[in-house]
Amino acid sequence: MNVADLKIKNLVEYKNQIFTIIEIFQNNDKDYFVKIENDIHSVSVPALSIKPIQITEDWLEKFGFSRTYSSAQTIRYERPEAFIKYDIDLSSRKLVDGLKIYGNSIRCKYIHEFQNIFSSLFGKEPLNLIKIH
Repeated sequence: MNVADLKIKNLVEYKNQIFTIIEIFQNNDKDYFVKIENDIHSVSVPALSIKPIQITEDWLEKFGFSRTYSSAQTIRYERPEAFIKYDIDLSSRKLVDGLKIYGNSIRCKYIHEFQNIFSSLFGKEPLNLIKIH
């Protein structure tokens, strides 16, 4: 993962578990590390060893989205804010896949990307209301 894309509180995967980033730092050799934690572990690891978490329908629901439309080609999820939508394109071309804000498509395949966009728009984390295990 590109460390420039990461922020404190981003969710990432490490060794098939979900972790929250609590610190980003460089060692004396200028290599980037992240301190990550979950309910079981707290560990510092090289930033290159963590993986992004792909957005799925389950994650959309955890973020407060509800399924509002479904067809053979597209599934649409919407949040209570009418201007935020997420389309899942079921076709192989993936032309309408991703986040829509005020009708503008934003490339957003991973949880940390959505967290960063949401935080920039609203000044808060989208996960304030849920507990991740």
